[in-house]
Amino acid sequence: MNPNNFPRHIAIIMDGNGRWAKQRHLPRVAGHKAGFDAVREVVKGCVEKKIEALTLFAFSTENWRRPEQEVDYLMNLFITALQREAKKLHKQNIKLRIIGDRDRFDKKLRDQIIKAEQLTANNTGLNLVIAANYGGRWDLQHAMQNIAQEIEQGTLRSQDVTSDLIQSRLTLADLPEPDLFIRTSGEQRISNFLLWQIAYCELYFTNVLWPDFTVAELDKALDFYVNRERRFGYISEQLQVDEHA
Repeated sequence: MNPNNFPRHIAIIMDGNGRWAKQRHLPRVAGHKAGFDAVREVVKGCVEKKIEALTLFAFSTENWRRPEQEVDYLMNLFITALQREAKKLHKQNIKLRIIGDRDRFDKKLRDQIIKAEQLTANNTGLNLVIAANYGGRWDLQHAMQNIAQEIEQGTLRSQDVTSDLIQSRLTLADLPEPDLFIRTSGEQRISNFLLWQIAYCELYFTNVLWPDFTVAELDKALDFYVNRERRFGYISEQLQVDEHA
């Protein structure tokens, strides 16, 4: 694979932690812990391959419906991960960002998020984005509310609302849109993840459960990606003309 053809931005739904644990007759929380170890490996792989951005769907707005004990464990795991990993990420020149509605998180978690983001804010390596209490519809709603407020204030006109303007109000406006979307565990749904941003994304689904998703599995996804013809509305012949121009 030619690294020059790698995606700039990879987005992943990390699915299958619970099933991984069930197959091993372990509690679901054991699957989440194993899933965290997989995160480490995939981040390392993206750094080595010089991927510009990696966005991981860690906790959706719908995941609050899960059993209270599991949600509590996930929140505590999030805090622990931030405490343990922020300095390591900083040493690797990784910039960490958390996207999503933080209002529902307790103060301890919100403080840890701010601390980790501030520590890594000036890093220039991989942009690591964790989507937590995030939903694509929430992202669009938040953007539209901001635009509506500007119209009410008279600083924006309705005819100024373009695709580019909406894009500029979304949470990942400063990053390239994802080129490659990966979902593990065999499910083939978008599940309210980056709905606007993945409009032209290549979609890769694998039966591998997230805790078993290794760098070798990432390579399979990259191989799939580099062999895709991304036309963006053009036909193949037009792209070939551009390549030889």
